Amino acid sequence: MTSKYTKGRFYVLKHAAMIFMFLILAPSLRAQDIVAVETASEIGLDSGNTAWLLTSSLLVLLMSIPGIALFYGGLVRQKNVLSIIMQTLFVVGIVSVLWIAFGYSWAFDTSFAQSGNPLACVIGGFDKAFLRGISIHTLTTGNIPELLFVMFQCMFAIITPALILGAFAERIKFSGYIVFITLWVILAYFPMAHWVWGGGFLQQMGAIDFAGGTVVHINAGISALVMAIMLGKRTDYKIGHPIIPHNVAFVFMGTSFLWLGWFGFNAGSGLAADGLAANAFLVTHVATAMAAITWMVIDWICNKKPTIIGTCTGAVSGLVAITPAAGTVGLLGAFSIGIITPIICFFMVAVIKPKFKYDDALDAFGVHGIGGIVGSVLTGVFATRFISGENGVQGALYGDWHQLLVQIIATIVSIVFSAVVTFILFKIVDATIGLRVDKRVEEEGLDIYEHGESAYNR
Repeated sequence: MTSKYTKGRFYVLKHAAMIFMFLILAPSLRAQDIVAVETASEIGLDSGNTAWLLTSSLLVLLMSIPGIALFYGGLVRQKNVLSIIMQTLFVVGIVSVLWIAFGYSWAFDTSFAQSGNPLACVIGGFDKAFLRGISIHTLTTGNIPELLFVMFQCMFAIITPALILGAFAERIKFSGYIVFITLWVILAYFPMAHWVWGGGFLQQMGAIDFAGGTVVHINAGISALVMAIMLGKRTDYKIGHPIIPHNVAFVFMGTSFLWLGWFGFNAGSGLAADGLAANAFLVTHVATAMAAITWMVIDWICNKKPTIIGTCTGAVSGLVAITPAAGTVGLLGAFSIGIITPIICFFMVAVIKPKFKYDDALDAFGVHGIGGIVGSVLTGVFATRFISGENGVQGALYGDWHQLLVQIIATIVSIVFSAVVTFILFKIVDATIGLRVDKRVEEEGLDIYEHGESAYNR
């Protein structure tokens, strides 16, 4: 039996050994810490910018799932809500894979331009396919890891095709949709991202698109209009008899996620946690708030009631329009864009759409397409060096009419390119796989026929 004396001796020896090991190893541990600090200092990683871009990437992802899924899902009828959710989920999955495989390289690589490859006018190159040559130590603008920049831009690539869903909701075949949206991302989004953000000709021309007016909203909105026209109206769509949304609370929640996520969308696009990000945050919120109030007032005057759907739609129009301008306009631009945009979008939705009788089911063109066009053009009006810097751009309001011309040209190029690509893809996919569901499927709902599920079960 071990004595108390023996137990005490073992206790002392054990702790003495621990102290001895600590004294021996501590200098080594401290040396490792110093090496780590020196390494971080040498590579110039900015932890503040990195943390902000990590947060921004998550916020932008919130815009697709659950933002778009809830916003569009609430606007459709109960029998089609799951089809919207499934279409959104598919976009998140397929675009993420394509972006890592070659999308990022197409958009942001510069190897084709450096080698004189004629394809440089369309895409950047293949040197960064599957993120070749990018390690955890590779930094990019803002002294953030390039892997983080890859993910941040991936979220933009995801949200763009997700916006198109609203145009052809409740009547598109899922198999045809899969092929169309996959090809659209490759042939419409990746090249446009290169032209505007990756060193392409629109960026070289001086076009301002801080966070996606042309690349995201005009690109998606024009494609949405082409799809809505070519796919045809829903069988029970009648002018003057709107199809009632099945869950207004979903629409509100989706708008809330979009509003929240948009701060990452816009304030993160400067790739730094600085004053420019703070200004983008401020003008995004102000323009959105102003647009929501403006649409509510118009709704109240024209339809005798201020509606939740209308106010939410107004807020989204403000978010869309301030996107290209968030890095170059101040409060004057934010208030002006927040007032002008919902007026034009409301006119498009309430007057132009019924007049021309196209079925843009959830107003993807009327809000995103038109909002993107208005925002892109007004950027050329309200841009100011007070925000863009001493050597930055300024708009027509401050005497630089050239910038307004550049914005108009970039807007027209985006419209034409998106329309042509979408038209061609529609013809190919519709002829080979088919895009419109059968009449019976449309009448009884896509959820059961396309996915074998119902959103609401007793």
